[in-house]
Amino acid sequence: MEANGYTVIVAGATGMVGRTMMQVLEERRFPVGKLIPLASARSAGHTVTFRGQEIAVQELSEASLRDAHAEVALFSAGASVSRTYSPIAAKYGTVVIDNSSAFRTDPEIPLVVPEVNPGALTRHHGIIANPNCSTIQMVVALKPLHDAFRITRIVVATYQSVTGAGQRGYEQLMAEMRGETVQPPKFPHPIALNLIPHIDEFEADGYTKEEIKMMRETVKIMEDPSIRVNATCVRVPVVGGHSEAVTIECARPLTLAAARDLLLTAPGVILQDDPSQKHYPMPRNAKGKDEVFVGRLRLDPTVPNGLSLWIVSDNLRKGAATNAVQIAEAMAAQGLLRRP
Repeated sequence: MEANGYTVIVAGATGMVGRTMMQVLEERRFPVGKLIPLASARSAGHTVTFRGQEIAVQELSEASLRDAHAEVALFSAGASVSRTYSPIAAKYGTVVIDNSSAFRTDPEIPLVVPEVNPGALTRHHGIIANPNCSTIQMVVALKPLHDAFRITRIVVATYQSVTGAGQRGYEQLMAEMRGETVQPPKFPHPIALNLIPHIDEFEADGYTKEEIKMMRETVKIMEDPSIRVNATCVRVPVVGGHSEAVTIECARPLTLAAARDLLLTAPGVILQDDPSQKHYPMPRNAKGKDEVFVGRLRLDPTVPNGLSLWIVSDNLRKGAATNAVQIAEAMAAQGLLRRP
């Protein structure tokens, strides 16, 4: 641990995202003076490894949040837990970066992707929301295009990894590939050799909550309520990352060359766009990486100023853990964290 480093809570430390958060904190050398892993009562007493040390997991409670005296907390323990405990942590002076859906649409709580809207961090009141995994990778790729051409409409279809459904989703796929069944299953249908056009619950209008998240969050992060978004979210038997087929319509004329040039220099983006050499993004290659990979750029001939592109990113990293750590890094850089 670092002298004069921050005391950092990771809530939900034994889950897939929580473990990835600790890995990313370590890899990116965030100045952690003390790490406090918190989880449910059934996980208390287990240990996690951080920078070569075994650290005991404590139960998430008001007492553990009060006694931590932490400057920052990364929460990935589910929306109901976040609604209960994030305000408590904030009450004790800890800045909460919450990975759940609990606060994303709250107009008083910033929803932040550091490459897109870092200025929103100055408006926080103790809690900052980390966006949905699919939204994050899409807005990272689209922000430079929006700045140049003003996007008016987005149509997106996602192909989302089983890891987006947590450990149980991953285990169901692995079991089915071995010819086994899991009871109770995480998904409503078999996922091996299948696609399920159903992520989260259906609403009365036929859209799922996952699709509505993408539509609402994109507008909030891009800070442009005139953008119209239509999403279809699909679970696929993939491990490694989420993929998205995106088509945008813009108010200003665009060219393929101009779009490529913008994406070549966009922060957090790697352009992989050479179909003649079979070079394009794939989740298998994105696994374990923090960047957003973009390829298959082509003009949409059916509308004026239309562009189609393919976007891939590791949903556990940039789609969750890495973005949360990057928020903490940006806050430290802007002097928005209490000094340890």
